[in-house]
Amino acid sequence: MTELQEYRRKRDFSKTREPAPDAAVASERRSLFVVQLHHASRRHFDFRLQVGDVLKSWAVPKGPSYDPEVKRLAVEVEDHPVAYATFEGDIEHGYGKGHVDQFDLGVWTTEGDAEAQIQKGHLRFELFGKRLKGGWHLVRSGRKERQPAWFLIKAKDAFAGDVEADDLLDKKMIASTKAAAKTPATRAAARKSTARKKAIPRGTKKIPRARLTKIAAGLDGARKAKASNDFFKPELARLRDTAPAGDDWLHEVKWDGYRILTAIADGEVKLWSRNALPWNDKLPDIVQALELLGLQSAQLDGELVALDAQGRSDFNALQKTLSGEMQSPLVYMLFDMPYFEGFDLSRVALLDRKDLLQQLTAHAPRHLAFSTHAIGNGEQAFKMASEQQLEGIICKRVQSTYHPGRGDDWIKVKRLESDEFAVVGYTPPKGSRSGFGSLLLARPDPDTSSGWIYAGRVGSGFSDEQLRALSKTMDEKGSTKPTVALAGVDPLLRNARWIKPTAVAEVYYRGIGNQNLLRQPSLKTMRTDKSPADLLDSDRAIGKTRSKATKKAAKAKPRGDVTRSADITISHPDRVVFAEGSITKQDVVDYYTAVMKWFLPGVIDRPTSVIRCPEGAGKACFFQKHLMQGLKHVGSAKLKEESGAQAVYIYPLDASSIIELVQFGVLEFHPWGSTVENPDKANRVVFDLDPGDNVAWERVVAAARLVRKLLTQLGLESFLRTTGGKGLHVVVPLNPGCPWPMVKGFAQAFASTLAQAHPLDFVATATKSQRNGKIYVDYLRNSRGATSVASYSLRARAGAPVAVPLRWSELGKLKSGHDFDIHSTPKRLARLRSDPWKGIDDVKQNLDNVMKRLA
Repeated sequence: MTELQEYRRKRDFSKTREPAPDAAVASERRSLFVVQLHHASRRHFDFRLQVGDVLKSWAVPKGPSYDPEVKRLAVEVEDHPVAYATFEGDIEHGYGKGHVDQFDLGVWTTEGDAEAQIQKGHLRFELFGKRLKGGWHLVRSGRKERQPAWFLIKAKDAFAGDVEADDLLDKKMIASTKAAAKTPATRAAARKSTARKKAIPRGTKKIPRARLTKIAAGLDGARKAKASNDFFKPELARLRDTAPAGDDWLHEVKWDGYRILTAIADGEVKLWSRNALPWNDKLPDIVQALELLGLQSAQLDGELVALDAQGRSDFNALQKTLSGEMQSPLVYMLFDMPYFEGFDLSRVALLDRKDLLQQLTAHAPRHLAFSTHAIGNGEQAFKMASEQQLEGIICKRVQSTYHPGRGDDWIKVKRLESDEFAVVGYTPPKGSRSGFGSLLLARPDPDTSSGWIYAGRVGSGFSDEQLRALSKTMDEKGSTKPTVALAGVDPLLRNARWIKPTAVAEVYYRGIGNQNLLRQPSLKTMRTDKSPADLLDSDRAIGKTRSKATKKAAKAKPRGDVTRSADITISHPDRVVFAEGSITKQDVVDYYTAVMKWFLPGVIDRPTSVIRCPEGAGKACFFQKHLMQGLKHVGSAKLKEESGAQAVYIYPLDASSIIELVQFGVLEFHPWGSTVENPDKANRVVFDLDPGDNVAWERVVAAARLVRKLLTQLGLESFLRTTGGKGLHVVVPLNPGCPWPMVKGFAQAFASTLAQAHPLDFVATATKSQRNGKIYVDYLRNSRGATSVASYSLRARAGAPVAVPLRWSELGKLKSGHDFDIHSTPKRLARLRSDPWKGIDDVKQNLDNVMKRLA
């Protein structure tokens, strides 16, 4: 069933005013949340979060509460179309009949993958509405209900208080509540909604405005001036190759985002882009954060960014968040303040302006941040920025004033990357230019029919001689049909001419932008010594576009050089990742290095979700399955998701991939049961035996033996693994593999049959209330896109346990599913003479005959 089929099934759109599933909505907008007060047969609040192209929806009978101690029941209902976010009025027919008021509408954010969090049963998020603000939780309940039950809970933050949804109703909603009151209970609810009114908690500490205003008034160069929230022209930087020397300069990070200017007058905040476009509607979260400062007048200058786990600006995440594809939290990095509370500070020295700004932001909401700086030693500042893979640095004269336009007081020094690409076409020239406008570039990609995928256009950096030579070779050649796969639609390619890959261009660029296209490319040189075939055969291509034969070899067993990793710098190696035992990030790197030859066969060339814990296992961790900016040694594959949309998934190529991911904060690895080469066919079936409360370990051991026995009776050989948690995995290899629908059907039938035959010992449903005293046979890991923990993967749990493959003969010696940890596992492997799973890839078995027997 597709995401909106249930919504369609329940409604007759010839009779209801509700929007149809295909109703048009505005594009290029942030992910929305909406709360609607619904006077149906039972009055309730509908809570909806936009995830992708739908509104995930919950019915909250009593409405949201600002009290973190109050858990409000939220019953999951069918997904709604995004157009439903603006629906108000009467539903006059059938399902949901009654009046609908819009209680709140805004944007929402979350750290990590929203869908993965929902699937896991705990979504942490922030709301930016008129009535609902701050952090919240949706936690799946173990209660047995007709529909999945969750709890909506307010996070313990500065917005928390004793405010209820009914305290925030306006006159229109109160009137609707009274009009809909037909029973004693609804009339009581109507009386309650008008009984008391409370304000939303402020949400931040009070800013010491008076003290800061006094400081501003005393700064050398400060002048009294009238406030305005109109657009003001920003100061701009000149591009230079090197950073200036001396203590007359300070150096800031060059944030990779959008320049945003803030003008406040009479307490009203207005956001402007650098080209004078209003941005309040795009950034309600930033407007709200600025309003919480409580300023009457100011001008602020900064960069809007989305930050990755390492605190680096991620331009891809920013673009996707602004277009609704992601829900990353946004941060306004503030670096200047030319006006403050009635005083023009544009003639005040930069260092004084920044000092005042730093004091202002000391207690600001987390969506506002101060862009720190270092004074002097510009060469070292740029070197550090390059080592951390930042875009570059901005160098500013310490004593400079603030003036609009480009001058010599601000200098930007950018980190350049370069790579080689095949030339696959050209665009027509414009203006006085002759020959061509730009060259079209492509990179190797084995997942496309042509073997190449479009990487972007380069139109600068050519000498006159190169223009003449290239124009002569391409004149009137090519066709209008692309010869490579396109990552997206580029209107500038309408008149392009496409040719087969014939030449190689080495190009400078400043990172990868949206749709994985090069940002700000310029020609370095034409590599006349190389051909496109060399790119396919190069080390880079071997890493990301290996032949099928090479991939099969990778899956068979660890190769000699695959366990050697590139020289990857580990930042913060002394950071404690597991508090118990004081296990550091370097210890995690050393562990994966030690077990690499055992670990790699289970993850290499498989789409892999990872669990990242940037601040350690005891703090916030999140799933990551899509490609993220900054990864250089990890493979990427465009795969179709269950929704039908395509996304770029990551997968390990070799040891360098693993160590790089650990550098990015990864602790756990969860691969698919199929490979990127053949994602539609499973070569693993995993039965996860997950004991509920009050289940002795001896019963888990007996359950694993029973599962093995039943699989043997079906003619299937199986293998055993601890999970690093409470249970065990029984793993069935498939060779040459089976389609996912068959595998999922078999796994479900096996689990259900086991539960029916042994109802006191097993359960095949995930409902926690049914699992007490029983073992849950989790078959849901056996569908396209589902994952299981990898053999020898760490778990982000106390004590750093490890998922470890075993011989069946070792099962009786186990004391728990987390017997092995980061310390004992390498010692175990050093003692082993052979792999406990030796021969798993040589087992020839499929489900075809098994399914016939079960039919």
